[in-house]
Amino acid sequence: MGLFDDFNRFLEDRLEEFLRNNPHLELQALEEQLREQEEDTLRLIGDLNQQQKNLQDEILAIAQDIQRWHERVEKAQSHGRQDLAQAAQEREASLLRQGNQRWGQMEGVKQRITQSQELIRQIQTRRQEVRTKAKEVEAARASNQAQSQAETFGWNQSSSRQSYSGSDPLDDQFRRWELQEELDQMKRNLGR
Repeated sequence: MGLFDDFNRFLEDRLEEFLRNNPHLELQALEEQLREQEEDTLRLIGDLNQQQKNLQDEILAIAQDIQRWHERVEKAQSHGRQDLAQAAQEREASLLRQGNQRWGQMEGVKQRITQSQELIRQIQTRRQEVRTKAKEVEAARASNQAQSQAETFGWNQSSSRQSYSGSDPLDDQFRRWELQEELDQMKRNLGR
């Protein structure tokens, strides 16, 4: 196990070093993690909403049962059947406890939904921050690459390119001046 742990640590160190040297990739990895967390949280919210609906349905069914057993208690009492009335009251009380328990569960689910929705907002905000930072890093990286290429290009090829292209303003100015000098010389020669 020691060799495997050492190798695993070595790979993790190389990965961290690589990501430090390539911050845009680190930001992409972070953005991907946040996207996965957002998807997981959205799935959780969907599950919690379904649980809430199921609990609401159970509470409504229990409430209907409570109403039915309450009517039975009254009916049994009105007909002098205390044995049935007592059993019906016990059933009604049991259903009330069950309804209260489901109500408590539903309130807990509602709180988890609220917390999950807040988590979604935080994840989305963080994702936007990461996207913005990634764009900044990418722009800086592109700018650095362009500047580096321009410096390299200018160092290696600027003099040969300018002499062939004729687009160097200083070169153009000298050519005009030299041409004018030649014309003046020709005029002087003709004037003799």
